[in-house]
Amino acid sequence: MNPNYQLPDSQDSYGFGFLDEFAKREIRRVILKAISIPGYQTPYASREMPMGRGFGTGGLQLTLSMIGPDDTLKVIDQGSDDSVNAVNLRKFAELTCPEVSTTESTTGATLIQTRHRVPEIALREDQVLNLQVPYPDPLVIVEPSEAKRKIMHGEGDYARLLTKLYEDLVKFDEITISHRYPTRINGHYVIDPSPIPRYDVPRLHQSKALLLFGAGREKKIYAVPPYTNADPLVFDDVPFRTESFDTADGQRRACARCGSTNSFLDELNLEDGSKAWQCSDTDYCNRQSARTDAGEVTQ
Repeated sequence: MNPNYQLPDSQDSYGFGFLDEFAKREIRRVILKAISIPGYQTPYASREMPMGRGFGTGGLQLTLSMIGPDDTLKVIDQGSDDSVNAVNLRKFAELTCPEVSTTESTTGATLIQTRHRVPEIALREDQVLNLQVPYPDPLVIVEPSEAKRKIMHGEGDYARLLTKLYEDLVKFDEITISHRYPTRINGHYVIDPSPIPRYDVPRLHQSKALLLFGAGREKKIYAVPPYTNADPLVFDDVPFRTESFDTADGQRRACARCGSTNSFLDELNLEDGSKAWQCSDTDYCNRQSARTDAGEVTQ
């Protein structure tokens, strides 16, 4: 222990960012290692947090270890700033990081914590995106032994995972993975990109922002550094495709609120039994709505 370290004045008080400085330092070191080896699942000593594992403890530990008084934090869940998970995590950050500003604007944030979505607005070089991850290893569906999975990752042996994709094609004429699509990083490691939809996977490729993935329950951190190749695992003769929002006659559905035809849409069941589609990214939808109100063309 550092002989100069001073305990808090009260056992009931916490330092900035809830985590003690030793925990933050370790997580930062692990982040540096993860950046140095893109896609590698770096183990770390995941701390106990005042919330159940599986509710974003991995992403939150990343955020609390990196955040500083000059940062502006945005927290989203499935693109929404107002979901229960996003609101609770944002309130916890505001409580434990009193000098940090929070925002619902993607462009106004320096640090973004997210669950299940990558923002629609392209990220910048000065931004960091922290993704909450429930299960970090894509090989778990074909190999239960973690020791064997480590060997397979080290050797770049993803034949059994490719066989799983091939079986999907044989049985269903398409790959049925709707989220957590296995993605090869920098030509070697294949990662689980967290439960983002396939629509968001291309956003990982050559991203200007640093992308960090934290799995608190599984005690793993991995990264996609800026300007790194991220390629969906596919066959040469079966191109990767994202979700379709086309109607039966081939027309692209538009957001019922802002009119956008260029975003990921959530399907809504209305009280009269009909259905509507709306942008899942609330900030993007608000911006497009403002443009529409101002008389600009929305796409």
